[in-house]
Amino acid sequence: MKLIVGLGNPGKEYNNTRHNIGFEVIDRYLGNVKFKEKFDGLYYEYICDEKIIFIKPQTFMNNSGFSLVQYVKYYNVNPDDIMVIHDDLDLKIGTFKFKFNSSSGGHNGIKSIINNLKTESFFRMKIGISNDKKDDVIDFVLGKFSKKELDMINFDILFKAIDDFIKYDYEYVMNKYNGK
Repeated sequence: MKLIVGLGNPGKEYNNTRHNIGFEVIDRYLGNVKFKEKFDGLYYEYICDEKIIFIKPQTFMNNSGFSLVQYVKYYNVNPDDIMVIHDDLDLKIGTFKFKFNSSSGGHNGIKSIINNLKTESFFRMKIGISNDKKDDVIDFVLGKFSKKELDMINFDILFKAIDDFIKYDYEYVMNKYNGK
């Protein structure tokens, strides 16, 4: 079993914001599916060779770990089988990087997950949102993507990476996609 977690903030006012890129990737990947509610999150179960659960925590970004840890405990999921999709200010828009077993890098959603799972040993898809101004970080991450910015994100390659994580594991994905 694998968990694929998109980070973001609940509520229509946060749709299309940079901080919600995790929700956006999951929504685009799955298309028009009906999510169910459990453990302070929205989830969708998908079964191929094994059960895959897509999660969008509804606890707001800074408390994402509260929701995720409930799924991990309920389904007895190994942290190696978790992929967390989130924004990264230090990566240029349209770029991405995969990491395993690393610090939060100042991302409060990741801090919450690390604190609740009590480990840094989970897989991350970091998607660049590039803050050139660095002064108004909160306003920037909660700001809406422009059409031009969204067009710079290659969702197709992100979807292929998700497919590869489902089929293989995080090491395969890191070896295949990092450095591209």
